[in-house]
Amino acid sequence: MLRRSAVLATALTVLAAAFAFALASVPAARAAAPVRIMALGDSITGSPGCWRALLWQRLTTTGFTNIDFVGTLPPQGCGFTYDGENEGHGGFLATNVADQNQLPGWLSATLPDVVLMHFGTNDVWNNRSPATILAAFSKLVDQMRASNPSMRILVAQIIPMNPSNCAECAQRVVALNQAIPGWAAGKTTAASPITVVDQWTGFSPASDTFDGVHPNDSGNVKISNKWYPPLTAVLNGATQPPDTQAPSTPGTPATSVTCNSVTLTWSPSSDNAGVAGYRVERAIGTGAFTQIGTPTTTTFTDTGRSPNTTYRYRVRAADAAGNLSPYSAIATATTTQCPTTTTTSPPPPGGCTATARQTNSWPGHVQGEVAVRNNGTTPINWRVTLTFAGTIEQMWGGSTTQTSSPYTINNESWNGNLGPGASTTFGFIAVVSGTVNFTVTCTPA
Repeated sequence: MLRRSAVLATALTVLAAAFAFALASVPAARAAAPVRIMALGDSITGSPGCWRALLWQRLTTTGFTNIDFVGTLPPQGCGFTYDGENEGHGGFLATNVADQNQLPGWLSATLPDVVLMHFGTNDVWNNRSPATILAAFSKLVDQMRASNPSMRILVAQIIPMNPSNCAECAQRVVALNQAIPGWAAGKTTAASPITVVDQWTGFSPASDTFDGVHPNDSGNVKISNKWYPPLTAVLNGATQPPDTQAPSTPGTPATSVTCNSVTLTWSPSSDNAGVAGYRVERAIGTGAFTQIGTPTTTTFTDTGRSPNTTYRYRVRAADAAGNLSPYSAIATATTTQCPTTTTTSPPPPGGCTATARQTNSWPGHVQGEVAVRNNGTTPINWRVTLTFAGTIEQMWGGSTTQTSSPYTINNESWNGNLGPGASTTFGFIAVVSGTVNFTVTCTPA
């Protein structure tokens, strides 16, 4: 009887030890599970989205090895092996993804803990309003939290864009990015915080994309570098008390005017955590103020103004937490009269005519447009010679290989052939000094 009791006691001791070991092993196993990271967006994220490869490489070489990039789409070639699953769907609109409830399926298949969302470029291109895009963002965030109530969400203020077939897109991106911080502040929660990541500042469509929209090698490096600090803060579980201190009031703007622009310069604000940027507001005459820009420096040029018109301006500063300073004192500026610079060529044989005009200007630059028309009775392909004192910096609707005036402008394939009575235009931005006069002639190519 004593021996049987001793055996039973020994067995219970072993069982208890095994049970205790099993209990101790559960948290260790859970802790070993990698953090699942979903990159969500359009072609900027996924085609091939080599910023993801650079980000994964930097994370893993700086000690963040317990991570798993997830998505229903496979990686594409970026020159080295990397963990590249993603949800970067080329051509997709955030509004369509929300309206068609496409995200829940991707979430259930991949179960992310963190989402990096750079979305909205195609929405901007298709002229969806900021309010419509942010309503879609809200639905996507709700779906993320339904998948994981503790989802960590990083939302990008998207990179700038300047495609040749959408002159309005650049300003539409600005309008969307201006609205994102306020939306995020209202949508964030303690359990599932939203972090706004500024991918716009310091990114140049001219030097950091290959087509005005999609990042090239330098653009991919910049995007990766912008994601790295906030993502590593999430991976480290970093928390900080909220910043509630507003920046100081910026100085009264000084103004410099042309016939269609006003340049503002003001003394900077200060802030306990650093000024993130400024909000510039404009009123026409005695009208109401509206926000027109969010520069990160203490200067801003308001272009496209009407000649001989009085405008009022005021500025306030913002920090990264969204705290806003008081407004500066109001500055008043009146634009001057624009000189007339339109020149029309006499019709050469074949009936090809061209007219050049200045459509905009700002310090050191001018924007122009050339209208080409076939006044003849037979179809033509056109070529234009444009002469002026300046250097062409950017062109759309035409092309030239020359770097100094006079410029020979060749047509594009889509606007080169003009039937009788048909017309087309091409535009350009040039670096100039002083008043500009154009001389333009058109000949059949």
